[in-house]
Amino acid sequence: MRNNRKESEIFPKNQCKTAAWRTETNCLSGVHPLKDPEQLEDGPNELGTGHIGQLLLQYSLPAIIGTAAQSIYNVIDRVFIGHGVGAMAISGLAVTMPMMNLAGAFGSMVGVGAAALVSIRLGQQRQKEAASILGNQLILNLALSTSYTILCFLFLDKMLLGMGASPQTLPYARQFMQIILLGNVFTHVYLGLNSVMRASGYPAKAMVTTLVTVGINLVLAPLFIFAFHWGIRGAALATVCAQFVGTAWAFQHFLRKKHAVHFQRGCFKPNGKTILEILAIGLPNFMMLFCSCFVVVLMNLQLTRYGSDYAIGAYGIINALGNLFVMVVVGVNQGMQPIVGYNYGAGNFGRAIRTRRIAVGAAMCVTTCGFLLGELFPRVVASAFTTDAELIGQAVRGMRIAFMMFPVVGFQMVTASFFQSIGKAKISILLSLSRQVLFLIPYLIVLPLFWNLDGAWLAGPAADLSASIVTYFVLQAWLQRRMA
Repeated sequence: MRNNRKESEIFPKNQCKTAAWRTETNCLSGVHPLKDPEQLEDGPNELGTGHIGQLLLQYSLPAIIGTAAQSIYNVIDRVFIGHGVGAMAISGLAVTMPMMNLAGAFGSMVGVGAAALVSIRLGQQRQKEAASILGNQLILNLALSTSYTILCFLFLDKMLLGMGASPQTLPYARQFMQIILLGNVFTHVYLGLNSVMRASGYPAKAMVTTLVTVGINLVLAPLFIFAFHWGIRGAALATVCAQFVGTAWAFQHFLRKKHAVHFQRGCFKPNGKTILEILAIGLPNFMMLFCSCFVVVLMNLQLTRYGSDYAIGAYGIINALGNLFVMVVVGVNQGMQPIVGYNYGAGNFGRAIRTRRIAVGAAMCVTTCGFLLGELFPRVVASAFTTDAELIGQAVRGMRIAFMMFPVVGFQMVTASFFQSIGKAKISILLSLSRQVLFLIPYLIVLPLFWNLDGAWLAGPAADLSASIVTYFVLQAWLQRRMA
């Protein structure tokens, strides 16, 4: 997100506005204007002249691979747990999602904030300050992860019960979170370092780091669950081990002095101004992820009230499948952002708009595939996770309702990201939060009063449609003002 400070405070006076746009938008997508073998051969100038479709593919593909790989793992992990531990274990895992997502929210806040600042400092040729940001980011990650772990351990059972755990699912949720919390520091540091690696000119290496982490997880999870019979603790331990390797992989990258940003003497000295800047820039991401956690908690509570533990397990299956397609759209957004930002900053408004249209088309194709899978083959999908007939039945019913409006999700997400790419942070935040805060929370409270469990499932598509309508009118109003 765009920093609230004036551009003159961030960019030297001799830098033109185009350069400011270029640096800021590239840092958001993890593509830095510095020449690097992992980027396009012609550097950022290609963004203003190259074929838009090819550029979008080249910039999006590494991000899509990374985000989709993590989502695929989440799906497969639930498959392992469902078949290796049981249906209630899937429900227990679903209960823990808000706590895990909140941990990720803190890690993402620090990582996004530090990555943005590092990219800007590199654009200004201020490598020493970039190294200081890296060091302060690591300190902040360690402090937040340790505090979060201690707090959660002190109130673990109360937190899980408040998130919808029952006497049947609480033991599974507790066993899983005890292991996850012990390795929480690796989650934070891994997310933070990987973000800075991407922003400092190594998007492909950041992607490889994610793939290595996911690969290790996929190997260890079935080994620990089926061979060693460690149950849901085994799934959690596989995750922690994988993130430890990912952390070590990213850490060794920044130990190499040949990289523009690396650990060096004095970089770990705490700097209050730098820490506040990191938190300020990363705060919008934290807000969105925090709202997401709150929505999941509310959904769990409503599913418990109007359904059962099986309904929560069904939500875990539906959520995993939906996130798989949503994260592909996130990858498309990351590829779109530098192209839109560069061209908007250079005055090529028509080219920026065409990029958005192509990205919207690609994203809606992705979410339409999710819609078709959820509507036409819900039983096949649910059966891949479990053999429990009750859980399959709940998942099939919920999936068909939850995916009703899924095609429009691609339009809404890309358009919100478009406004972020051109520096319209307030509009972007409004559109990004509209689904969860303005619509989903009220719908989750009201609709079950009329349609019980079906009302809880219906809240998602109702929010998707409402947010997309708002997004359409906001976009049209902005375009009319821009053309006037």
